[in-house]
Amino acid sequence: MKKLIPIFILLFMLSCSKDNELDIPGTINPNSDQVQTQDFMWKAMNFWYFWQADVTDLADDRFQDSETYTAFLASESDPGAFFDNKLLFTEDRFSFYNEDYRVLTQSLAGISKSNGLEFGLVRKRDSEDVFGYVRYIIPNSDAATKTIKRGDLFTGVNGQTLNINNYISLLFSDNDTYTLNMADFVNNDVVQNDVEVTLTKQEALAENPVFLAKSFEINGIKIGYLMYNQFTNEYDDDLYDAIADLKIAGISEFIIDLRYNPGGSVNTTRLLASMIYDTNTSNLFLRKRYNDKVQVQLSTSQLEVYFADKVGSRTITSLDLSKLYVLTSASSASASELLINSLEPYIDVVHIGDVTRGKNEFSTTLVDDRDNSYLYTPSRTNNINSNNEWAIQPLLGRNENADGFSDFTSGLVPDIELKEDYGNLGIIGDIDEPLLARALQEIIGATGKRDFTVKNPIELLSSSKMYSPFKDKMIDDTHYNSTVSFQ
Repeated sequence: MKKLIPIFILLFMLSCSKDNELDIPGTINPNSDQVQTQDFMWKAMNFWYFWQADVTDLADDRFQDSETYTAFLASESDPGAFFDNKLLFTEDRFSFYNEDYRVLTQSLAGISKSNGLEFGLVRKRDSEDVFGYVRYIIPNSDAATKTIKRGDLFTGVNGQTLNINNYISLLFSDNDTYTLNMADFVNNDVVQNDVEVTLTKQEALAENPVFLAKSFEINGIKIGYLMYNQFTNEYDDDLYDAIADLKIAGISEFIIDLRYNPGGSVNTTRLLASMIYDTNTSNLFLRKRYNDKVQVQLSTSQLEVYFADKVGSRTITSLDLSKLYVLTSASSASASELLINSLEPYIDVVHIGDVTRGKNEFSTTLVDDRDNSYLYTPSRTNNINSNNEWAIQPLLGRNENADGFSDFTSGLVPDIELKEDYGNLGIIGDIDEPLLARALQEIIGATGKRDFTVKNPIELLSSSKMYSPFKDKMIDDTHYNSTVSFQ
């Protein structure tokens, strides 16, 4: 597995020492068993958090003596509750934590404990009942060996009907095995049948995000299609190969399907944008904006990220497109939105589908490595405090495109709105699948030949990916050398 690269591929050179962190008079010993995790969380958030200036308890002058500071740390015995209740800004929807940094970092690499079933959840009309619909099956998973497929519906787990109050405990508990009670779509209603499917999670299931890449020719136009389900830097070579094959196929139009892509690596997003548009390294891809503490310590070159001309040692041969068709849903988030936003100044992005999630902040993994600015660095795992394996994934900033735009907290609105229909999901990559068919109609200029009325629009309640450790994160892993210090 490739290394996960933290916020700046560093070497960060600290001016602080363990005995003088953040200048809190008489700061407690960070190895104190009772509050060492809370101490790590506060200090890391005080320096890095995007909204540090907006959280009263993160102010530099909040604590005047060690007794007051220690009492604050001890006010929540559970570090998770301390993080959620004491450190987060009210508008923050996405910062999170994990008790084990290994679990968190593996999830960012596309590795998790999973049965391989990816699904969405919908609340029934005028009811508290909930049903699920299968989006896709991860290859080589337990679900791939069972009789279950995209478009299948389920209404219960272990004989209990799903509802707004129990779906989390039934579907996302620590139980490795559960049985789904399947359903049919009958007379515009989801009705349970007698079919049951038992699924078991497996350790370290790796999902290749390049789910499907293909090309086809319609009316003499060669069109490429890619369903891409996570911006995971471990699979950059697979992404490179998929785009290179489409280039060889001679495509002149390209549809990228990001409906189920919750985000991921900023650098992978930059690489994909370069493969699609251009490899001119003078073209600005994004500009970063941190809190004032961090921002003033970084130069313009460290805040600006440009298009790329290589993936590792491999030269990118761009598709050189002037137009891109992007398919989205309410689950398309963070790096998926970044791709759209950062390409907008350069090419015509035709956005088809549903309004995206609205995740316009980036994050990185912070651990209790005090000699490394708390930044998780794979080569330094031996330097992480062995008595504190917690990791936090706070929001650190926002990425602006070349036009200075980053304000899409409410999501990116499609040019052509077309929600998925749980009664007619279609087959991924099939030219009759509704969203793909709508993009093809736009490309070939055909009109009036198909009715795209959505009879059963998906109003998403949640999805399986929202309960994975990865969730909907945009991970800042662009490459810099920098000197950053606690001040």
